[in-house]
Amino acid sequence: MKMKLNEQVSSDENEFLNKLHKIVAETIKEEDLILNNLLHPAKDVLSGGQKLSDQVARFGGSWRFIIFFGIILTLWIIYNVTAMGSKAFDPYPFILMNLILSCIAALQAPIIMMSQNRKEEKDRMRSENDYLINLKAEMGIRSLHQKMDLLLGEQIKRLYDLQAIQIKKLDEVVNKLDVNQRLH
Repeated sequence: MKMKLNEQVSSDENEFLNKLHKIVAETIKEEDLILNNLLHPAKDVLSGGQKLSDQVARFGGSWRFIIFFGIILTLWIIYNVTAMGSKAFDPYPFILMNLILSCIAALQAPIIMMSQNRKEEKDRMRSENDYLINLKAEMGIRSLHQKMDLLLGEQIKRLYDLQAIQIKKLDEVVNKLDVNQRLH
């Protein structure tokens, strides 16, 4: 009887360990897939136009550009106000300067928008990475819950089995006592 009980307990332990190993293996497999996506994201291949738009947006949205352009406009105005006669190539009200400013603004705005669209794409990829990290954490938590449920279930099963064995032993003891009382 003891050998049978030991074999049953050993078999239950092996089954329990196999379930735990399976949960751990599945969790590792799922986490490896997510880690692979996080560590090896798709590479950005930029065209020449995209690189140019990034550079224009970087320079066009900087203080360096504003100061440089302010100096040029100031020199333009000073020269055309102080120049005499035919030397002033754009006299007041500076129509040529307004035309150039309008052209620069008309060209610069869509280029900056292209660069902003690329930055939005990068932000979207970052949010996808954040989602993958959150998914990885959720899977880890789910795995822990599975392990805890398995541990608790096995513990309850063991307690129930031990209680059944104890009841059986108590019944045997009671039967032996009854037999001994009848004999005496």
